[in-house]
Amino acid sequence: MAISSEKKTEIIKEYAIHEGDTGSPEVQVAVLTYSINDLNKHLSEHAHDFHSRRGLYRMIGQRRRLLKYLRSRDVKRYQTLIQKLGLRR
Repeated sequence: MAISSEKKTEIIKEYAIHEGDTGSPEVQVAVLTYSINDLNKHLSEHAHDFHSRRGLYRMIGQRRRLLKYLRSRDVKRYQTLIQKLGLRR
């Protein structure tokens, strides 16, 4: 269920604003989105895994807070990110 380091590096390269960027909201939201999608697949098979479900809810809350922060700072970056990740259909 944890992200492999290769996949995480790939996600960071794709969403980084500048070289060596790992802490921008875009990168954090992208990594969280990948983890959330992965955990959703796990929970579809293991419906009674309540500990993982709690972790999923925490990740969703963290992503929501990061997106709210990004929206308040720069709407253009926010809109680009949600479109790129396929959020907010």
